[in-house]
Amino acid sequence: MNQPCKCKNTSHICNNFHDTIEFIGRRWMGVILYTLMPGPKRYHEIVASIPGISDRLLTERLNELVKEGLVTKSFLESSTKKVEYELTPSGLALKEVMLAVRNWIELREVLQNKIESE
Repeated sequence: MNQPCKCKNTSHICNNFHDTIEFIGRRWMGVILYTLMPGPKRYHEIVASIPGISDRLLTERLNELVKEGLVTKSFLESSTKKVEYELTPSGLALKEVMLAVRNWIELREVLQNKIESE
């Protein structure tokens, strides 16, 4: 995910595009990114926003997002145990992608309901 995709031709999938799609598509990754879109959240707020995610997997995914430069992890002044996560500018750049996916889901549901009612 470190280099820009050099291929503009949609008939050829470059490695950077493939790697990025696979990274974002990993289990819970997109949901975590979407949860952080409105602004910084503490760990317990993220857990509360994503029912069904285990602590181990959330911690693993957050660490991956930090490593990739999409999320920052900050220790709050009052305690070394209180941590806040926030999207970096690179992470925030995914907002349009996440909103497009949400819009596509809504459109797909409308189209599916139309097909089922016919």
